[in-house]
Amino acid sequence: MVWNFKSLSNNKTIMKKYIYALASFLSLGFASCDQFDEVADAKPVNGVDVIVDLNTASRSSDKLIFGNDIVVKFNNYAEGLEYKKVFSGDRCVLENLVPGLYSINIAGKAYDEDGDEYILSGSLANYPIDKPAVEGQPVNVQVEMQGSVKGSLVFSEIYFCGSKPVNAFSYFRDQFYEIANNTNEVQYLDGLHFGHTDAIAFDKTRPIWPDSDAGKYLYIDRVWKFPGNGTDYPLQPGESAVIAQFAANHKLEIYNPTSPVDCSTAEFEFNMNNVNYPDQPAFDMVHVYYDGGAAMTGIQYLTSVFGTGYVIFRIPEGDNWNPVLDMSLQVKNAADSWSDIFAKVPIDYVVDVVEGIRNESYVDAKNIPAILDAGFVSIGDTYRGLGVTRKLDTEIPATNGAILYQDTNNSTEDFECGVVPVLHRYSKMPSWNHSLN
Repeated sequence: MVWNFKSLSNNKTIMKKYIYALASFLSLGFASCDQFDEVADAKPVNGVDVIVDLNTASRSSDKLIFGNDIVVKFNNYAEGLEYKKVFSGDRCVLENLVPGLYSINIAGKAYDEDGDEYILSGSLANYPIDKPAVEGQPVNVQVEMQGSVKGSLVFSEIYFCGSKPVNAFSYFRDQFYEIANNTNEVQYLDGLHFGHTDAIAFDKTRPIWPDSDAGKYLYIDRVWKFPGNGTDYPLQPGESAVIAQFAANHKLEIYNPTSPVDCSTAEFEFNMNNVNYPDQPAFDMVHVYYDGGAAMTGIQYLTSVFGTGYVIFRIPEGDNWNPVLDMSLQVKNAADSWSDIFAKVPIDYVVDVVEGIRNESYVDAKNIPAILDAGFVSIGDTYRGLGVTRKLDTEIPATNGAILYQDTNNSTEDFECGVVPVLHRYSKMPSWNHSLN
């Protein structure tokens, strides 16, 4: 993947930039593996030894210094097995694995000469571990490692599954998405874009995008952006902002008294000018794109109650990203004859991504590239009144009132799922919240 120096220099601390891991990674040495965990009821009798090699590309000018703790995980969801090791160097051996299909995820940290943190990751989905042709020989697995700048804005809480009223089947107007400042410095929401990808189909049919686009884009169904002229909506260290589908108190009798949330204090909402869901005091998000145009088609904006990909991205200074006028930024899913026209968002615009799926059985149909999110979040069912919340980073000391969140580009590791949703669970409201004035 191409290293975008222009974008990095303009938005280094707020946009994820993709790089290949450096040859300097090799200089850490071929340290022995340790801390092996096998999560299974019993060790297999006829298992397979697996050698994992991390492929790297040399970019000596990048001058990254890699951390010593690289974590590799092999998950066989069908059998309920997980194998994990923490290691240093470019090779690790996992012993006695049960043959089968595995999701392989590798993650670690690296630092540049300015001290900015990078997240290394590599993954393989549905990778078959078979018995070798020659008994006793190990199986070799090659994994390409890439890295991205740790995001300065992250999704800290997402509530998408909806709730169930006493006398009705479903209620989904109480969805919300919280974005937090994950640094010790002020960050601005102005001009930041929000969107979602297509939800994974019931039959797990994966979307088909142009081969020429491989590794270049995310495909967004509807796009919004935060209002403001550049510095109107600051998030100080320790603050977050909530975007509500409908910024009302959903516990009221006219809505759903069994809803877990009161969204009347949300900072923003997706106002669709629907008289049945009147405009609330929250600031309105700006509609940008849907199905090839800029019109706010539909009666109310929502994301799938089964989960989907949630994306925030920022257009680099000097770039002109306009999927309404630029047909080259529009595309249909070739696997769906009824497909909407999706907007193509360059991967190096992305600030944070979290992928939600129906349940663990859908992991083999993940839509988000592993470099952006190697894992997933899930509630397991719909209308349960439960959400997901990002874990706090306990390894990095917070200063200046900051609340720092775990961000490894693996939502399975970074989030706690199935919690009662709470607005501003850990982070504070910004001073410009309408309910504080």
